[in-house]
Amino acid sequence: MEIIKVKYYTDTIDELCYVDGKSDWIDLHTAEEVTMKAGEYRLIPLGLAIALPEGYEAHIVPRSSTFKNYGILQTNSMGVVDYTYRGDGDQWYMPAYATRDVTIEQNARICQFRIMQNQPRLVFERVEHLDGPDRGGFGSTGK
Repeated sequence: MEIIKVKYYTDTIDELCYVDGKSDWIDLHTAEEVTMKAGEYRLIPLGLAIALPEGYEAHIVPRSSTFKNYGILQTNSMGVVDYTYRGDGDQWYMPAYATRDVTIEQNARICQFRIMQNQPRLVFERVEHLDGPDRGGFGSTGK
């Protein structure tokens, strides 16, 4: 089991933990009460910094209930923190856009993360034709 060092900037948020039986994603909390007006952008402090192991990165996304509960959108869709952000001043934030006036209480669970190993180095080869089936366009939805 890998040991990950975490620096907390406040004692008023819950410490990181798994929610047993639900997911391998880990919830992140607001480090302070945040009030936003509709149309406002702001970096919401998450109250911690993490020393990820070399070769790993954290993927940060909103919780499924974040928009319903608070009307905020994570402006970068998915945040990626690589292992080089591991110092005392490297607090994590959620960049948020408010779609309505909202106050988010301190220690609210607004986003979640997981730690992933970096993608291996790939070599791309230009070809004239691909061997796979032609499914008709973009993803599984087609054109």
